[in-house]
Amino acid sequence: MAGQLDGKRVLILATNGFEQSELEVPRDRLTAAGAKVEIASPETGEIKGWDEKDWGRPVKVDKALSAAKADDYDALVLPGGQINPDLLRVNAEALKLIKAFYDGGKVVAAVCHAPWLLIETGIAKGKKMTSYHAIKTDVINAGAQWEDSSVVTDQGVITSRNPGDLEDFSNKIIEEIREGRHQRRAA
Repeated sequence: MAGQLDGKRVLILATNGFEQSELEVPRDRLTAAGAKVEIASPETGEIKGWDEKDWGRPVKVDKALSAAKADDYDALVLPGGQINPDLLRVNAEALKLIKAFYDGGKVVAAVCHAPWLLIETGIAKGKKMTSYHAIKTDVINAGAQWEDSSVVTDQGVITSRNPGDLEDFSNKIIEEIREGRHQRRAA
């Protein structure tokens, strides 16, 4: 796995309340594959994860959301949890950044509740997607075709259901980054 993503850059967008494993597992797998991975957030310093039923460990923020530019990266990863995507989906700057990755043909990967962000940006419409089961109706109502699979990919947009899918999710991100830019219609 090492070296597959040498020279590639990945941004993880998160804020307080991200599901601990949904940030850490993709970060660690992508780093092990050779990618330079950075965490961007509306917060500075550190953000704190949610680890199943209580607050988890803090993660260092590498870049302010305001300084993050899609042109500097090959892919965007959106961890879930309930709190994190709920806070980000009302943040205009976060939504603008997500759209910029999508419109640039870059890989956009969302797990668990993070497909809420794809709904809010209009990216979900017309896509094959999955999500945490609790937001299945939200995904369908946004015009996506929902399926119950560990990972679903549609033109470089990757979605997964929950922490149990993180190996498949991470492997698919690596595969899609290696494929390069994706042609798609604007959301």
